[in-house]
Amino acid sequence: MLTKYDPDHAPDPERWLAQDEMQLMEIVQRYHRREQIPLPNERVHASYHVMVENQVALGEKTPVRDALDRLMGEGMSRHDALHAVGAVLAKHMHRATETNVPVSREAYYADIRALTREGWLAEYGLTGTGD
Repeated sequence: MLTKYDPDHAPDPERWLAQDEMQLMEIVQRYHRREQIPLPNERVHASYHVMVENQVALGEKTPVRDALDRLMGEGMSRHDALHAVGAVLAKHMHRATETNVPVSREAYYADIRALTREGWLAEYGLTGTGD
């Protein structure tokens, strides 16, 4: 059972996926409180961390782990890379909510594969968190 979270260090995928998502959200929230990171909505922020970490933990079943590795190779911290992927996910989820059309996995994955540090910084800046 996980009790601590540090977004700059990948959690063990099997342990992460075996954990209850509500518990994961709580440990993500505790991390941000402990680090005194101000957030407009800590539950929403934590939910994006959990969703993205879930996708990373799935390994090659999604392009997210490769995108995280690529973004870190471009100089981003793992935490900022999680935010970059979370911002793309948030955009797709927001569009789905507004249009009442489900998120297109193919379109989301295409955007994840195209995601770069430069593109993310141009659109969101260093504070883009998907909130």
